[in-house]
Amino acid sequence: MGILEGKNLLVTGVLMDSSIAFHVAKIAQEQGANVVLTSFGRTMRITQTIAKRLPETPQVLELDVTDSEHLDSLAERLSAHVDHLDGVLHSIGFAPQGAFNFMEGTWDDVSTALHASAYSLKSLSTAALPLLGEGGSIVGLTFDAKFAWPVYDWMGVAKAAFESTSRYLARDLGPKQVRCNLVAAGPIRTTAAKSIPGFEQFEETWDKRAPLGWNVNDPVPAAKACAALLSDWFPATTGEIVHVDGGVHAMGQ
Repeated sequence: MGILEGKNLLVTGVLMDSSIAFHVAKIAQEQGANVVLTSFGRTMRITQTIAKRLPETPQVLELDVTDSEHLDSLAERLSAHVDHLDGVLHSIGFAPQGAFNFMEGTWDDVSTALHASAYSLKSLSTAALPLLGEGGSIVGLTFDAKFAWPVYDWMGVAKAAFESTSRYLARDLGPKQVRCNLVAAGPIRTTAAKSIPGFEQFEETWDKRAPLGWNVNDPVPAAKACAALLSDWFPATTGEIVHVDGGVHAMGQ
């Protein structure tokens, strides 16, 4: 029996089969879960195509986490496929190109990044809450926001807000027995990463700094951590950030 046997999971952010979210969905199905994916707009067809590469082809619901109508109707639309949810994966992030220049980024750039990449954790959690039963788990993906990283700029600020949002959700959802935790993954060569100017700076140095080494083409370690946090194996853990970065976060240089 898998660690997610009988669980109903909502997984956002599956765009390509190189994404962490794709591998979370794949591992979850292999571990016995029923998975529903989300996508929206022009990427819906891409997600529907990629979904066919999973062990079982899941339903794909339309969800733009910055669209209040999509969020308000999510629980009702999900109810057509599952009678409850046991877990949600938040694998969503977006920032306009202007947000990757800290000194010149405009408020329009920054507010878009914060809405899509930080506030969306709260809005997605709220939208899913009517279906989350006791013992539910919300898991998000972050890129360690303790540091001022090269090139990350306002997206780094958004991730700091994202991490703080997770802690407040842990506080407010704890009485409902819903956990909220994050996985801080090292750099993975995903579609989102390729859109960040200068991302290769991370790729060139991370493996050298990581005591365990690091493969920018391998999303599986981070996906396994997400699957574990979505399971019942962490029943008393919330507000936590689990680092899956080869150990870079603990090194002094």
